[in-house]
Order: sequence, then structure tokens, then C-alpha cells
Amino acid sequence: MNSKAVQLSQHGSEVIRLFARIALGVSFLSAVADRFGLWGTYGAKNVSWGNFARFVEYTGVVVSLFPSSFTVPLAWAATVMESLCGVLIIVGFKTRMVSALSGLLLLSFALGMAMGLGIKTPLDYSVFSAAGAAFLLALWSPDRFTLDELLNRSGE
Repeated sequence: MNSKAVQLSQHGSEVIRLFARIALGVSFLSAVADRFGLWGTYGAKNVSWGNFARFVEYTGVVVSLFPSSFTVPLAWAATVMESLCGVLIIVGFKTRMVSALSGLLLLSFALGMAMGLGIKTPLDYSVFSAAGAAFLLALWSPDRFTLDELLNRSGE
């Protein structure tokens, strides 16, 4: 390939990675917003939970293999992790590590959903696909659209 084709390919790859980071991050943050009622109340169109109590209830189904005393702490842990991963993956801070953690988090959600609700649920919500995208992002070095790259350039 000539240098112009390589450069176009590299720029295209960076744009696709940016899109993947934004899509994953916004998805995490949207789920968190839903459980705090920011998308509306339960029963409103496209609202899954509408409040944290309903999310805790849902968490209990997903983590049904654990004692019920774990439900609330796991609901909060998921919320904190999704919030952190969402913000950090969008801005591109510690991108490879956060992408790997996001993939593990999503894989754990998918497995919990499959065990608690059946395999169709994580497939319908593309949770395995999102985990795969996160793991792919973890393989790439930071690109020019990440805070990682900005910090690397300013440190030179």
C-alpha cells in the first residue's frame, strides 16, 4: 500500500475507534441515567427502570446465584463502574485498561442476564457484542482523539 492509502486507513481506524468509544460510553451513561429516572418514570416509553429501586429489583434477578444481601451493593457497584467506564472511555483516559475493564463488566452483565433471564435477553440487548467491541478497543494504542494521547504529547 502506498503512504497515502496507509494514512487514510489509519485516519479511518481512528474515527471508528472514536465512534466505538463514544457508543460504549454513552450506552453506559444512558443506563445509569435510566436508573435515576433521567429518561422518565417507569412505564414511560423506552424506560427500563425509571428509578433505582426498580434497578435493584432487576439486579436481584441478574445476580440470583448470589445471596440476596449482595443485591444492593452489586447494584451500586455496577452503577459506579458504568459511570466511571462511561466517562473515562469517552474521554480516552487509560483507554486500553478502561476498555478491558468495560469488556469484563459487560461480559459479567451478559452472563448474569443469561443465567437470570435466559440467553435471549443479553443477545437482544447486544451485551455480548458490546463486550466484544470493548475488548477490541483494549487491543489498540491510544489515538489522537484520546486524553491519553494529549497527555503523552504534552509530556514530551
